[in-house]
Amino acid sequence: MADVSKQGTPALVGGPASPPPAAVVRRRKRPDGLKWFSWITGGLVYAFLTLPVLVIVLSAFSPESYPQFPPRGFSLRWFDALLANPAWLAALKNSVLLLVIVTPLTVILGTTAAYALARLDFRGREALLAFVLSPLMIPQVVLGIALLYVMASMGMAGSLVGLAAGHIVVALPYTVRTASVSLAAVNRQLESASMNLGAGPWYTFRHVTLPLIKPGIVAGAVFAAVTSFGEVSVSLFMSAPSTITMPVRIFSYVDQTFDPAVNAVSVVFIAIAVVALVVIEKTIGLTKVM
Repeated sequence: MADVSKQGTPALVGGPASPPPAAVVRRRKRPDGLKWFSWITGGLVYAFLTLPVLVIVLSAFSPESYPQFPPRGFSLRWFDALLANPAWLAALKNSVLLLVIVTPLTVILGTTAAYALARLDFRGREALLAFVLSPLMIPQVVLGIALLYVMASMGMAGSLVGLAAGHIVVALPYTVRTASVSLAAVNRQLESASMNLGAGPWYTFRHVTLPLIKPGIVAGAVFAAVTSFGEVSVSLFMSAPSTITMPVRIFSYVDQTFDPAVNAVSVVFIAIAVVALVVIEKTIGLTKVM
């Protein structure tokens, strides 16, 4: 007996199935075309992001007195020039010193502020949160001028302390935001259970809350470090000849000359970023941090 399907295609019982209609075949092939489009689009985006980095890295090893791509040879000339130039070393020293000062202070201030805003219920909490996050919306030039006036009135303009304070103001919103996201995902019943078992607020925060929000704290530390190390706008207004940072030095150097020394500095920055990402991936995991 022949069994007639809903499409009107006869099929013998126990015999080979009839081929699907052409419309069904076309519908099945559409996802393949979308898949190829996604792969091609993603590849173009990654190539667009990777190509400038590749050009900078290869040009840093050029033996010529000006950047070339592709380079005609291989040389470490410009890396030696960085190590032999006291101005570059002084700028690197200032940037690393600021990184060491700004990152832990920003993490401590941002984590405590996020915890207070998430756990305390008081009037004006939303306004205070908006004020803390306001440096993200204020133009960096305006923020740099404002900080310059404030630090000049306090006699700290051009000092390392004033520069660190400016970097903390810029980096603080990132740590507050990442810690707040982690705190929002924490089950408050765990904290209540700890206190019901006799633990105090400080013990509960150290042994229950802090481990749960560790990914957010690490993410805030990464954002604070990257923001401080690459800050240009505020540093241009706040720095003095003795406190010039590496980004300010690069900015002024490119304005005066154009050789692969800047490319060599960029390669050092890229290497530090890659090492940091590898360490984070091996210890915590990028998916948890980012």
